[in-house]
Amino acid sequence: MAGGLAASMLVPAQLLAQQASIWSAPDANKALRGDRIRLIDVRLRQEWAETGLAEGAWPISLHEPRFAERLFAARSLAEERPIAIICATGGRSGYVARELRSAGYTGFLDIAEGMLGSARGPGWIAAGLPVVSMTDALAALPSELE
Repeated sequence: MAGGLAASMLVPAQLLAQQASIWSAPDANKALRGDRIRLIDVRLRQEWAETGLAEGAWPISLHEPRFAERLFAARSLAEERPIAIICATGGRSGYVARELRSAGYTGFLDIAEGMLGSARGPGWIAAGLPVVSMTDALAALPSELE
């Protein structure tokens, strides 16, 4: 029964992920708090150190070795939840999301306003959404993603 209930709670998130591949930072935060998505920050470690990361985000830098391996390990850990991708201003997250879609992968979302804001919105930080230090984010990273 509990497994069926958990699966039924994920269906709306899956449907929404299929309908809209770009989400706002507030929508991503709400879904993250509701355990309906997982969030990956693909920025450089220096950027994480300067601004912190969205609370609950998994730090998996696009600029480090084994990015693809770690991304797909995160996909497995997310189970049926979509994976939202965030960067500074939406350039890198958009690139990753587009490449995944063009390769036929589903269940990946782009937080296009990023941490710092873009034409899509003010960004995670300016929206006043929760942020943690790089140290705390790395400490919370599941061992399968290290």
